[in-house]
Amino acid sequence: MGASCCGHDHHHHADSTQMDARYRRVLWAVLALNAAMFAVEIGAGVAAGSASLQADALDFLGDAANYGISLFVIGMALRMRAFAALGKGISMGLFGLWVIGTVVWHVIHGTLPNAVAMGAVGFAALAVNAASFALLWAYRGGDANMRSAWICTRNDVVGNLAVLAAAAGVFGTGTGWPDVLVATIMAGLALQGAWTVIRQSLGELRQPAPVPAE
Repeated sequence: MGASCCGHDHHHHADSTQMDARYRRVLWAVLALNAAMFAVEIGAGVAAGSASLQADALDFLGDAANYGISLFVIGMALRMRAFAALGKGISMGLFGLWVIGTVVWHVIHGTLPNAVAMGAVGFAALAVNAASFALLWAYRGGDANMRSAWICTRNDVVGNLAVLAAAAGVFGTGTGWPDVLVATIMAGLALQGAWTVIRQSLGELRQPAPVPAE
C-alpha cells in the first residue's frame, strides 16, 4: 500500500508540474500581448480623446502586471497564491475607481473623442484579448490565482466590444456620451471582477494550513 500511495503522489506531482509549465507558457504569451497592446492603446486613447480607450489601455497594463504576479507564484503554496490573488483583486478595484475619476473628468470637460480611431484601436484590442481569452480558457476553473487571470481577460473582451459600440455611438450622435457610458460600464466590470477575486482569495486564505508530514 505504501508503494501504491507513493506512486500516486509521484504521478500527481508530475501532472501538477506539467500543468504549471503549460500555464507558465500561456501566461508569458498573454503578458507579452497585453504589454504591447497597452503601448499602442494608451497613445491612441490620448490622441483620440477617448475615456474608454484610455481605460482599456490601463486595463491592459494592469493585466500585464497581474500575469507577471501569476508567473511569480506558480508552484507556490495555495496560501501564497491566494495572497497574490488578493493583491490582484485589490488592484482591479483600484482600476475601477480610477476609471470613474476619468469619466468625471471627461464629463466636466465635454470631450468629443475621435470615433474612427476608437473603432480601429478597439478592433485591434479585441483581437488581442480574444487570443488571450482562448489561451486562458482551460484554466478558468482553477484556484483564485488562475481564475483571476481568466476573469481579467473575460472582462477585457466585454470591454472591447463595448468600446466598439461606443465608437459607433460617438460617430452616430456626434457627442462624447457613448464613450463616457462605456467607460462607466468598464469601471463596473472591474469592480465586479475585483469582488469575485477578493472573495475567492479570502475563502482560500481562511482554509487551515496543511499539516507537514512527519
